[in-house]
Amino acid sequence: MTVRARGFTLIEIMVVVVILAILGRIDEARVTKARNDLRLYESALDLYRMDNFKYPTTDQGLQALVTKPNDPNLKNYRPEGYVKQLQKDPWGHDYVYVSPGTNGAPYDLLSYGADGQPGGTGNDADINLRDADNGPGSTNK
Repeated sequence: MTVRARGFTLIEIMVVVVILAILGRIDEARVTKARNDLRLYESALDLYRMDNFKYPTTDQGLQALVTKPNDPNLKNYRPEGYVKQLQKDPWGHDYVYVSPGTNGAPYDLLSYGADGQPGGTGNDADINLRDADNGPGSTNK
């Protein structure tokens, strides 16, 4: 019985390289989508604050941008809300909103990335507003 060693053809190697490149672009597109969503929520939160003189609490969360919280002090809440509906991040997780935020920020708003857990590297890295204009993996851990 003879065993013949077989190497990869150039076509097979090229197919693998193309698949890896496509997967990399998909990951990059997800990060871009998350950053765009964060900017949308940032704008909506700023409008909410202008109208109501404060940001939503952590308990009210981003849902306060869609439906009026049960807070009698909100006298200027827009009847149509500030966004039509909440989106999941590109990996199917809820965006994280905490108010007040860390380091004196009025709030923190982020996606935990592909793994849905705090921290991480690569595709699992957190994506937050402070780093929204930087490249992938440039989050503060």
